[in-house]
Parts: sequence; structure tokens; C-alpha cells
Amino acid sequence: MADQRHDGPTPLVSYLLIALNCLVFLAGPSGINPAYGSSAPARACAAQHYQQRWGAIPAELLSNRPLTAAQLAGLTPPLPGCPLLATPHKVPALSALSSLFVHGGWLHLLGNMLFLYVFGAGVEERLGRLRFLLFYLAVGVLANYGYAALGGHGPESLRPLVGASGAISGVLGGYLRLYPRARVTTLVPALLFLPLRLPAWLVLGLWFAVQWWSLRQAGGGVAYLAHVIGFSAGFLALWVAARRAGYAGPTVPQPPAGGTPIPGAQP
Repeated sequence: MADQRHDGPTPLVSYLLIALNCLVFLAGPSGINPAYGSSAPARACAAQHYQQRWGAIPAELLSNRPLTAAQLAGLTPPLPGCPLLATPHKVPALSALSSLFVHGGWLHLLGNMLFLYVFGAGVEERLGRLRFLLFYLAVGVLANYGYAALGGHGPESLRPLVGASGAISGVLGGYLRLYPRARVTTLVPALLFLPLRLPAWLVLGLWFAVQWWSLRQAGGGVAYLAHVIGFSAGFLALWVAARRAGYAGPTVPQPPAGGTPIPGAQP
């Protein structure tokens, strides 16, 4: 199929989500906000508390109660000299939403936003702005709760889950359902990062396979299960919506301009 460029309405929601994620990051302890101190140890400790306050902790999601000081006292702090603090006023259900806008570092943020920039426009154009926003948030929350229910056990149940990965994985799954034959630019590591135009079904299929394989390895400190759940939920949600609307498939795939990251890079 011939290459197509996105020439529809401006993907306003995708751009606003990117801007909001960047602003939240810059205003937090991992960004440039001087209120969190000037030394690296102080900012690292503040980032730990920040993620604990606004991140989605699986044990809290399942019990719908924040961890108590007594529970936290029995845990070894990830950072020496930076004790874990209780957050008694935290609302776990809301943290499943707020965690979508909290990122652990620059690479985490930029990787997620690149995926959203490349694939969000096409899904937003097909769904419309409001439905795309609701789709994005709902799939992200579902990925967080799914991870808590299926994979957040043992020490992982007390570790904050942060980042837009679950929501953006849902966007990738939705894009695959809507534009399976669209061609997107990707960099192929095996060919010295030569840019190639490949069909979306191949690029996103490989991405999903890498997430599944990484999940089976059970390592790396990355919530691969949330990626798998988000991607599957996004694909199935739009598959069901298309069935109900009697929609057979895209007639003119219109991927947005720009290239994709390396297949298998983490959103």
C-alpha cells in the first residue's frame, strides 16, 4: 500500500497529553523544579516520595487503602537514608489515574511521548477528541489495575507503578486495529538502524512479541504485564466497537508523519 501522511484535523488531545506529561515531569523532583533541592541525593529522595504519593501501588489498588506507616516500616527503602513515608490522604483509585502522568526519568518520558506522538494522531482522528481522551485514560487505568491483580505480588505489590506506558500501549493496540496495513518508518537495529517503511502490523506485532517475551523473562524492573494488558485492551476495545458499528476496516490508512522508535523500545 502506498505511503500516506496524516492530513486530518490537528490531533489536539494527543498534543495536550504530551504537553501535560512534560509539564508534570518538569515540575516534579526529576525535572527542573528547584523546590526539591539542588543536590542529587535530595532530589532522588524527593523523587522516591513523589512516586510513592502519586504512583499506583498494586497493594493499595487492590485494598483501596494507602499503605500504613507500620507496613512501610518493615520495608527496606530503595534508597539508603531515604525512609519510606506514609501517605494517609492518598486515594488509591485516583492514583491509578495520576500515575499515568508521572515518569521516572527523561528517557522514560521521551520514549513514551514519542510513541504517543507517532501513533496517537491516527487513533484520535478515528475516535474523535473526547472519545480518544476517554479511551486513553480508561485503558491506562485498566492496565494499572490489571497489573495489580495479575502481576503485582510479593515485593512488586509495594513498588509504585508510574508512567503512561499502559495507556500508550492501548493506543498502539488501537492503531493496529484501525490501520494494520499503514506503513510507518522504523529503525532496524539488525541493519545498523537503517530506516525502513514497514507495515504497522509487522512493527506493532514485533513490539508486542518483545513485550510478551520480556514478561516471560520476569526481570528488568519494567512492568511488561501492564504493556501487554494495555495493548490487548486497546485492540479489543476498538475491535468490539468496530463490530458494533459494522466497520470492516480502514479504507485509506493515514498514519501520522514521522518515524517510529526502534521496535521493542519501551513506552
